[in-house]
Amino acid sequence: MKKYLNIYTCLLLLFLTSLGACKKDFLERYPTAKTSPQTFFKTENDLKSYTNYFYTFFPDGAEIYNETADNIVLSSVAREIAGTRLIPASGGGWDWGNLRDINFFITSENVKNYPNAAIRDKYLGLARFFRANFYFEKVKRFGDVPWYNIVIETNDEASLKKPRDPRTLVMDSILADIDFAIAHLNTDKSVERVTKWTALALKSRICLYEGTWRKYHTEFNLAGAERFLSECVSASNELMTSSGYTVYRGTNGPTGRPYQDLFDQLTLDPVAAEVILGRRYSAELNLKHGLQFYLTSRTQGKPGLEKRLVNSYLMRDGSRFTDIANYETMEFYDEVQNRDPRLAQTIRTPGYKRITGNAESGQQLAPSFDATVTGYQLIKWMNDPSLDMSGQSIQDLLLFRYGEVLLNYAEAKAELGTLTQDDIDRSIKLLRDRVGMPNLIIATANSNPDPYQAALYPNVTGVNKGVILEIRRERRVELVMEENFRWDDLMRWKEGHLLADPFRGMYFPGTGFFDLDKNGTNDVEVYAGSKPPSTGVYQIPVSDLSQGTKGLIVTNRNIVKTFNENRDYLWPLPIEDLTMNPNLTQNPYWE
Repeated sequence: MKKYLNIYTCLLLLFLTSLGACKKDFLERYPTAKTSPQTFFKTENDLKSYTNYFYTFFPDGAEIYNETADNIVLSSVAREIAGTRLIPASGGGWDWGNLRDINFFITSENVKNYPNAAIRDKYLGLARFFRANFYFEKVKRFGDVPWYNIVIETNDEASLKKPRDPRTLVMDSILADIDFAIAHLNTDKSVERVTKWTALALKSRICLYEGTWRKYHTEFNLAGAERFLSECVSASNELMTSSGYTVYRGTNGPTGRPYQDLFDQLTLDPVAAEVILGRRYSAELNLKHGLQFYLTSRTQGKPGLEKRLVNSYLMRDGSRFTDIANYETMEFYDEVQNRDPRLAQTIRTPGYKRITGNAESGQQLAPSFDATVTGYQLIKWMNDPSLDMSGQSIQDLLLFRYGEVLLNYAEAKAELGTLTQDDIDRSIKLLRDRVGMPNLIIATANSNPDPYQAALYPNVTGVNKGVILEIRRERRVELVMEENFRWDDLMRWKEGHLLADPFRGMYFPGTGFFDLDKNGTNDVEVYAGSKPPSTGVYQIPVSDLSQGTKGLIVTNRNIVKTFNENRDYLWPLPIEDLTMNPNLTQNPYWE
């Protein structure tokens, strides 16, 4: 493998080296100065060295691939899924250290007075990109938050005890920051560096979230949904028409299947046509993560796709799987035949082989219940078995990709009521073309909305109901196991009720032995009563099934999940901060 350093660690090391001391020491030498130190921020290298540190604020490892909503099911249930979140004593996401570091740069007199305006504004644009992203994460979590564009002094009582600013003010400030970044960042494409295109992708993401949040969360009485959706369309369209990014369709990857190979290659360079920004890892430099251990070990929660997501994959001819009369009682082998190819490129299906070296090889493998609680065993991001051990994965990971922007564009236009078939043809169609799926036809979708999807998303109404449901299906299938998109989607669509439903897996018609991939070897035994002696296959008691001696696997059956529609779309502020700042207020129904 080419010797790549994880870009963010590399950039941090450059920053530390350039200062000749650690960042903490540097800021402690000038902790609260109203102007930056006279000896620093004098050259472009100074500006670059300091802002390089901001890259460490991006998600890392499990934060990228480890979803916490109803797409991926684990043997345990997080508090936010179980509905048992507590008000934290401290922390809980209410942390502001990164913002201080960003504002220290933005407010520096030496930065503001830097003699070359183009260079100055490029790095100010980078800092404001990170401030926009910082506040976007805060707004998603807490709603109203205090907006700070200064470095707070220890004696600044007014700032330290500032109340929360309205969400509307904070979001307008975020837009101002990201628009400045778009106007001043470089236009060169880069897998490793934030550019104008990264800023446009972030704006697309931010504005889709906020526009749909305001549309569906009418309880907050927030105007401006259409403005944010229009801003999403504009940002997405500019990236689509001017950036040169495309949907990766190469066939020279480990499997020759473009969707699977977008994720399973060790380096993002072969798929850079679609990667707007990624995160680098390296075996040579011992910069690794735990992805494949998470996917293959019986001690990491045994993740698997949830049944309703499996049901949502279309048939290969574009028809709906859930329109088949007996879809609810189909066994695994039958249910995965002739489906959207992304299903077989996301989970183990009959004929699956591990990647070894640079290609698929070795024996065909059925799903292993030793590593998946639902039976739908994940293969997205998987590469050579040598990476399965704890903390040994070195795949570069994705932060922003073009496929997401296409989905944002289509959804925003559908929610605005301005979506045309031409819009679908330049967005959703490109994703479906990659895997050989038929195009989405607006007229067909709206004339016959899918009742299965409609039951999942009861808040979708109106003349565009059918196509919005299909775009949500497409988004769920395309973006599974990436960046925790599913949690954000359920929150902005106001469909958190789905988290309280039972999570389920494969269907078994009764007791006995089952050959999941029909290769002549049994893979699972379902038994009633006392556990029988081991026969070398995984054993499942009928008590794990949904209908007595048959049915779907029910995970975490002893946990009664809840979702409080009045409360759980926002997170609670920590007690410590509420105590220290009496002007802060707790989020609704968390008192």
